[in-house]
Amino acid sequence: MDFFNKKDLNPSETKVGWIGIGVMGGAMASRILSAGFTLIVYARTPEKARWLETLGAILVNSPAEVAQKSDVVFTMVGHPSDVRSVVLNNDGVLSNLSKGGVFVDHTSSHPELAREISAKARLKDCWAIDAPVSGGDIGAKEGRLAIFAGGDCNVVKWLTPLFQIMGKPTYVGESGCGQSCKIANQITVSANLVGLSEGLVFAKQAGLDLKQFVESVKGGAAGSMVMELFGERMIERDFKAGAFAEYIVKDLGMSLEGKEEKAVVLPGAALSKQLFLSMVANGDEKMGIQGLVTVTERLNGK
Repeated sequence: MDFFNKKDLNPSETKVGWIGIGVMGGAMASRILSAGFTLIVYARTPEKARWLETLGAILVNSPAEVAQKSDVVFTMVGHPSDVRSVVLNNDGVLSNLSKGGVFVDHTSSHPELAREISAKARLKDCWAIDAPVSGGDIGAKEGRLAIFAGGDCNVVKWLTPLFQIMGKPTYVGESGCGQSCKIANQITVSANLVGLSEGLVFAKQAGLDLKQFVESVKGGAAGSMVMELFGERMIERDFKAGAFAEYIVKDLGMSLEGKEEKAVVLPGAALSKQLFLSMVANGDEKMGIQGLVTVTERLNGK
């Protein structure tokens, strides 16, 4: 099959399917809908999708029905096991996607699973792209996500108008590379969160005004997107989740499970995982990742 025979994306013709409407997925889906595309949505709890229906989305009863009615299907679910179930089961996306259809997974998932899905998609003359994102709930709402796209570069190019509604796509290589890029991203983000948490706890103990502290250092080497997104939230004790603590534990876990021939020693990632696991053990798995500051506080008897 020649992919280049596919028509360019067109809001009046292209039907977009969406599975997964949590904090991130819902915001991303709503942007696609606002851009004028027909949006076909499946949610395990239909009531949670009613707000999208009021905006014009079409709600259906299964992942299979999403695939049957869509030209391109996006997923943004929780775990690799959810991706496998939604995509590879007999009543899942891939078994019901029409020839020439495109599947895009925005979930932070496993590179090997991304490669498996891509290979099975090609056997059906379909295409699969792994395109996890970074930028949190604010980035999702404002269309400022970083999108790491792995798979066939021509398919990614075709998808670019849709990606640009949600953020900035970067082609990072063959299937699985998008997921590997996201894992590396999470290693970096978690290290930044550890540093920011410790910096805030130290600054408070030293008697500094925390908002003034952040303002004074954010323009220097200590400044980061993590500080921009989460600094004020930590200070204001706003731990509402844009990204759940339990999910970054999952992501860091994937970075540490390398097979012997591809093993990488990552002591910082291992420590970060343990600190986020402390949140989970404390019952804070649904707290936003900025809640890591509470772990540092507990370690200091606060």
